[in-house]
Amino acid sequence: MNWKSLWPKSLVSRTLWLTLLAVFLAQIIATSIWYTQSKKRDLEGLRSTSASMATMFASTVNFFQSLPLEYRHIVLEQLRNMGGTRFFVSFNEEEISITPIKNTEQKETAVLVFKTVLHDKLPKLPKLPNIQVEFSRPETLHVLKNDVLLSDLPRSWVHNTLSLEPLNPPILVVQIELDKNQWLYIAALLPAPYMMLKDEIITRQQFIFLTFSTLLLLLFTYIMVRKQTRPLKQLADAANSLSLDIYQPPLKEQGASELVTATQAFNRMQLRLRKYIEDREQLFSSISHDLKTPITRLRLRAELIDDDEKIDKFNHDLDELEMMVKGALQCVKETDLHENLTDVDIEHLLTSISESHNHHGIKVTLPTDPILPITAKPLALKRCLSNLIDNGVKYGESVVISTIDSNEQLIITIHDQGNGIPEDKLKAVFEPYVRLATDSNGHGLGMGISRNIIRAHGGKLTIKNSIKGGLLVTVVLPRLLKNA
Repeated sequence: MNWKSLWPKSLVSRTLWLTLLAVFLAQIIATSIWYTQSKKRDLEGLRSTSASMATMFASTVNFFQSLPLEYRHIVLEQLRNMGGTRFFVSFNEEEISITPIKNTEQKETAVLVFKTVLHDKLPKLPKLPNIQVEFSRPETLHVLKNDVLLSDLPRSWVHNTLSLEPLNPPILVVQIELDKNQWLYIAALLPAPYMMLKDEIITRQQFIFLTFSTLLLLLFTYIMVRKQTRPLKQLADAANSLSLDIYQPPLKEQGASELVTATQAFNRMQLRLRKYIEDREQLFSSISHDLKTPITRLRLRAELIDDDEKIDKFNHDLDELEMMVKGALQCVKETDLHENLTDVDIEHLLTSISESHNHHGIKVTLPTDPILPITAKPLALKRCLSNLIDNGVKYGESVVISTIDSNEQLIITIHDQGNGIPEDKLKAVFEPYVRLATDSNGHGLGMGISRNIIRAHGGKLTIKNSIKGGLLVTVVLPRLLKNA
């Protein structure tokens, strides 16, 4: 997979992606720092709370240890009838099987603290106490016996002790073997905020807040960048259209100071180019006009020469001079047509060019695939294609035209059936006054003019000898100018 193709290309999308990446990394770093400190603080608080509860558990154990055996159940019964205490306490003949919750760092910390404190606070037991500490879910907690669930007990026994609906946090269960077949069972809830034993990096509310703040930041970033890049897009479109329309109105100077400076420089450049072209056209027009009179005068004076051979040579030189002046003027006018961009029907254009040749028995094969209109200067494009097709017909006898159309560009290929061009002359034919043919028709400017017209449209014109014989001319015209 080419990852470069997935990278956004516009300035707006790149800015949004970089902003999102920066916000994401910042949130990751901030959350990591917050989570580390918060977790350390919570564990310290959990240890302190667990130690305090373990001390109370130890006091409860010592209290019931101080009572005669026959009074312990009586006291428990009275406490339950009164609504219970903070802890649920029972004396069982066996160790109750507890279904544990999954292990977390918070759970293991609380269990370790309870065991340590209880071992330290219960020195009055006749032997080293067997202490079991575990956490269980309310719906799976067994009490009194292994076949009795918490939900089976009267509500008054556990309502104020272990019931905390709808949260239903895990219940801490401590079982201490006081003597053979005599287990003290104590169950309780950890106080807030530790009762859930959660180890969440980010809560649902925090996630919603972060998502909302990130979207809000991206929205404002998009609006800001979009507003700032609009003048930049207009500048790019104007620069793209400059080769087609040098007389477009100046750009409005707006946006950031850097964009205003760039727009001012572009407007000055366009003004200088326009003045340069106007001066060049005026210069060549003046040269053409001024040379007509001396050339005509020289022709008249040549007639006064008695030597016919010298007259022919003199007129030949004048013909070459006149041809060079006309060719230079043609080169300027052909490539600088002052016409507006419009949608050009390529199918109709190719048909009209080929009809004149087909009427004379020369075969010009047109493409059969449909071609969408393209935005261009119609007269310039017609002159270019006419020149290329005329050359193919003149030197190749028959021509086959084919196209490849897409959303990005239109490719037109013109394949003639002639002898082609020597490889070392393929570049030279684009130079002014370079002709490979031996006939006197033409000035050697057509290929250069055609290439300049295509370049002015932002396209490319190339020629090469086909492996099937003949010359293959390829014209590539971009469609990006349609929205310029």
